Amino acid sequence: MQQLLEFATNHLALVLTFVGLAAALVWNLFFDPVAKSAVTPLQATPLINHEDAVVLDVRSIAEFNKGHIVNAVNIPLNSLAKQLQQLEKYRDRPIIVACRSGSRSGMAVKMLLKKGFQNVHNLRGGMMAWENAGLPVKRS
Repeated sequence: MQQLLEFATNHLALVLTFVGLAAALVWNLFFDPVAKSAVTPLQATPLINHEDAVVLDVRSIAEFNKGHIVNAVNIPLNSLAKQLQQLEKYRDRPIIVACRSGSRSGMAVKMLLKKGFQNVHNLRGGMMAWENAGLPVKRS
């Protein structure tokens, strides 16, 4: 125990960094609404097939046209705030938000949650994970 205390006092910056990272990890796992609502591609498919979930793709139109989830609705993230009324008809259905890797969709999930949408999920890993799982992609 004395060696641990000596290490901590000699390497205070390292210990504080570790504590900060551990706190951020705990917050992300237990308190971040986007992380709590994330679904993998394999968890998303039953939502789509059995619960009539809507897939909202927030990538650019050019990215969307290169390949997207079948029946996905494309509203680019930079215009989502102005086009939220298009999603009102889906308010009572699960919404799965997708982008290329999962980061832009995380921002969109936060926006939708703030606007009162309840059943919103971030597609963890985005279209990259969807394609890596071998799930169908429609190309325009």
